[in-house]
Amino acid sequence: MALLVNIDVDDLEKGVDFYCRGLGLRVGRRFGEFAIELLGLGAPLYLLVKPAGTSASPMSSQLRTYGRHWTPVHLDFVVDDIDTALQRVLAAGAVLERDTTTQVWGKLAVLADPFGHGICLVEFIGRGYDEIADAE
Repeated sequence: MALLVNIDVDDLEKGVDFYCRGLGLRVGRRFGEFAIELLGLGAPLYLLVKPAGTSASPMSSQLRTYGRHWTPVHLDFVVDDIDTALQRVLAAGAVLERDTTTQVWGKLAVLADPFGHGICLVEFIGRGYDEIADAE
């Protein structure tokens, strides 16, 4: 089984700028004016052009909006140096929603991308999540 990550955006080039300049991804394939593949993660990330105000799903009356919105699914980008990565994504258009915090497992910065999607930067410390995992 494979994982593909799709992110709706209303401006493809703005999305490419943010995810490539801000997070260091690179352009793979282009699919006309409606989608682009970004590489550099464990799974390809696809930016899909979906205009604001269009139906989010045939089964829902909810319309797409690119202001800050909440969803129970978000992306965590694991970085080697959270301070450097944070400055890069902020310069590319991210919005910092909470100052970087430090836990026993690592550092966390909570942000929104330029399209209102929640994202986090994570820098693991020591054994990362193993620092808090229950031993079997």
